[in-house]
Amino acid sequence: MTRAPDFTPIRPDRTPVVQRRWDSRAVTSAAWTTWVVLALALLPVATGAWYAAWVGLSAVAIALWRGTPRRGHVDGLDLVVVSATYLAVVALMWAAFQGFTTARVLGLFLCFAAALLLGVLGPLFYTVWIRRRSLADLGLRLDNWRPTVALALLFAGVQFGLTLWGYDLPGAADWVPLLGMALVVGAFEAVFFRGFVQGRLEHSFGTGPGTAVAAGLYGLYHVGYGMAVTDIMFLTGLGLVYAVAYRLVGNVLVLWPLLTPLGSFFANLEGGDIDLPWASLAGFGDVFALMVLGVWLAARHVRRSTGPLHRTTEGKVS
Repeated sequence: MTRAPDFTPIRPDRTPVVQRRWDSRAVTSAAWTTWVVLALALLPVATGAWYAAWVGLSAVAIALWRGTPRRGHVDGLDLVVVSATYLAVVALMWAAFQGFTTARVLGLFLCFAAALLLGVLGPLFYTVWIRRRSLADLGLRLDNWRPTVALALLFAGVQFGLTLWGYDLPGAADWVPLLGMALVVGAFEAVFFRGFVQGRLEHSFGTGPGTAVAAGLYGLYHVGYGMAVTDIMFLTGLGLVYAVAYRLVGNVLVLWPLLTPLGSFFANLEGGDIDLPWASLAGFGDVFALMVLGVWLAARHVRRSTGPLHRTTEGKVS
């Protein structure tokens, strides 16, 4: 039996084009992974504008060295929805923490919960029901779970080792509710800022600009919490680190439930200015349950929408 000829293009060094492209992607991935680890390692010693400057300039250097993967194609509807949802989320956060404040706890929690739910359920509805896209467009996927879990453990391990390892925790009543809040807020930030805002900006403007703008919007959204300019600059730099970590695999599980909740939990412990009762866990549990319900309904809608099409391509449905 005659063997089919191999038409794989060969460069002068005899390396197949496909392999050279794979090698290039591997080098780029390794460079950005190392950058994320170094940026996390710098957290205990750099603050404010210095941190933002370091991560920003070093990210630009790597981007110039390795190049940006692709250009975008502007989607006007995406940009309108992202802008409107972002402004609504920031407004609700501002109403919660600057309007109601802790003097009126019920109003604070209702606005806070509304912001968290809008940031998850809004993108789900727009992505799945309006634009008929998959959940993978929001970083909700399991097809690449192995590299995702590996990077999640690496990044969270670095952060844990530098912050919470050997940390003398206070009584359970002083940290368990904070951890519950960190997990729920972390889920919101992963879906809203990474899967939705960053994903849509990258689609319209390309990977580099989309990632940078998403990081800036992440820092700026903390205006709703009443944070100072230096804190916002620091969080912009941290947002860039999270944005790059997410872009490595395009899966929110690289950030949640380990990396971002650990960072938020430690920051709240160190700040010592948030006092949550045990009852707050019920409220955060309700919010998280609604988020999970939204994801489940969206996944079911996707299965029902794509199922007939899939069966048609197999010739089982005419």
